[in-house]
Amino acid sequence: MRNANPWKAAVAAGVLLLAVACGSGGGTGGGGAAEQKSVGKGEGRIDLIAWAGYAEDGSNDPKADWVHPFEKQTGCKVNTKIAGTSDEMVSLMKTGQYDTVSASGDATLRLIAAGDVAPVNTRLVPNYRDIFSGLKMRPFNSKNGKMYGIPHGRGANLLMYRADKVSPAPDSWKAVFDGAPKYSGKVTAYDSPIYIADAALYLMKTRPALGIKDPYALDRTQLDAAVALLKKQRQYVGEYWSDYQKEVTAFKGGDSVIGTTWQVIANTATAQKAPVKAVLPKEGATGWSDTWMVSAKAAHPNCAYKWLNWIVSPKVNAQVAEYFGEAPANAKACRETADPHHCAVYHADDEAYYRRVHFWTTPVPQCLDGRTNVKCTDYAQWTRAWTEIKG
Repeated sequence: MRNANPWKAAVAAGVLLLAVACGSGGGTGGGGAAEQKSVGKGEGRIDLIAWAGYAEDGSNDPKADWVHPFEKQTGCKVNTKIAGTSDEMVSLMKTGQYDTVSASGDATLRLIAAGDVAPVNTRLVPNYRDIFSGLKMRPFNSKNGKMYGIPHGRGANLLMYRADKVSPAPDSWKAVFDGAPKYSGKVTAYDSPIYIADAALYLMKTRPALGIKDPYALDRTQLDAAVALLKKQRQYVGEYWSDYQKEVTAFKGGDSVIGTTWQVIANTATAQKAPVKAVLPKEGATGWSDTWMVSAKAAHPNCAYKWLNWIVSPKVNAQVAEYFGEAPANAKACRETADPHHCAVYHADDEAYYRRVHFWTTPVPQCLDGRTNVKCTDYAQWTRAWTEIKG
């Protein structure tokens, strides 16, 4: 999915999925999986599936190593599998060979529904108490009043543009939808079925008659409207991006002049002298929040819980957030960042900002907006639709 730091993390593709395998003890899966009751001595090993940049051991950058200190403190040897997409993460977790995964919101509900992850006993994760309240008990990381993981970090999908090519300065997603013809061939968009939610968000604000209340809860008519908008946009898109480095290069060279981005990409492009600016449009935006989830079949549940507490501890969470380029989940992490402005740049403690962000949530048949008189479209339908959109 996301490769936010290609300069430090040795990942060729710019999509990055980090899943850490640390187990929750043999649960039965789904909503019936049992949460762990206590944490005992570590089993000596933990198997992770992780986004690149989330479980650094110093091999990519000697200054980025929070794995070896964890191993020394706990005796749990970390074995990390880097996955490239949320789909890959879901497939890997089905094998039962991994203990924990840093799942994004377009994967979490799929993992819960399949019974591949267990609810997490947050009382066994002391650092959970310092997690920003805006990340707790959200539709993408909880079910039936239970947390299914520990929040790791978050970020918004912003609108980036070349200030020397795009005028006037845009403040709406209209620039990449209804206004896309003006920048034909130089519009860029995120390459994933979850991008359908960006179109749905725009329609939610501009076509209220469609009745969209949640960009991830679309009935057939609403999905068709979003697909029609994206098919119209398709003729003006020069490139769909998932590779972080390629988007930076495209904006530097002028092949792309406007489209979706992340704050870290905008920062990197600016540092490389590209005349870009990024804005959270007036309609709001979609966004992502990653959650460390525990396998329902975890072979190393104690090491898993030790990892969950470690990775969101203030100092480590600050290290990961700066390395990866995101807002940390632990409020105390903001005191630990090397850059004293990091949390301000990423709006870490700005809940008003994040209330305007609709975090990725897996589309499911049971409408997430509370409707019961209609069946909503699920992720499989979104995936088929995305194939049609791209031709």
